[in-house]
Amino acid sequence: MRAIYVEAVIAAPLATVWEASQDPVAHCRWDARFGRIEPVPGTEPAEFRYVTTVLPGVEIGGHGFHAGQRDRSDGTRTSALRFGSADRRSPIADGRGYWRYVPTRDGVRFLTGYTYTSRWGPADLVFRPVFGWATAWSFDRLRIWLEHGVPPERALRNALFDVALRTAAVAVAVALGLGVTLALGVVLALAALVLPPGRDTPSARRCLRRPPDRLAASAPALLETL
Repeated sequence: MRAIYVEAVIAAPLATVWEASQDPVAHCRWDARFGRIEPVPGTEPAEFRYVTTVLPGVEIGGHGFHAGQRDRSDGTRTSALRFGSADRRSPIADGRGYWRYVPTRDGVRFLTGYTYTSRWGPADLVFRPVFGWATAWSFDRLRIWLEHGVPPERALRNALFDVALRTAAVAVAVALGLGVTLALGVVLALAALVLPPGRDTPSARRCLRRPPDRLAASAPALLETL
């Protein structure tokens, strides 16, 4: 299976992007894939446990190891991790991935590439696109937080309101389409589906989903040390 890749350019200092993504508490605020991340003290390489809420009252736990390089000679930073879950309810058995932080004139290219072994076989044809979308949506939520000061919790409320508004617009469009104003209904439906969300509402479509160069696509050597 092809690795999942996501990239966002964030207009913020490198140290700020690093802290917001490396601190376990801050990380869970913007990343929809994690509910809690709990470091295991005194471990080398650094071990962590994580919990993801898949439904109200239903949590799936996992574990992992990670390491980071803050002072690379080319000015970039790198973080690598291996992760997995023994819970049979988890579609992920084990996986590996990396984050790169590349300073640019516009801020920081914050990018990730990761892949995993699926526990559920053909069902991964559904889950892998969902994981990719959730990663991109989360990266944009982080960007909005660091660029515009919109807390991740408020960005989530903005997203839920946006979904509700679009759903209502489609419902009205269907009702109009069943009547005599078909053209107006079609225009309204297209607007609901095509118009981009507001500045403070996260959107996966704002992120790059394919690696633009070899550096972005290649896993760092650091990953082999875990």
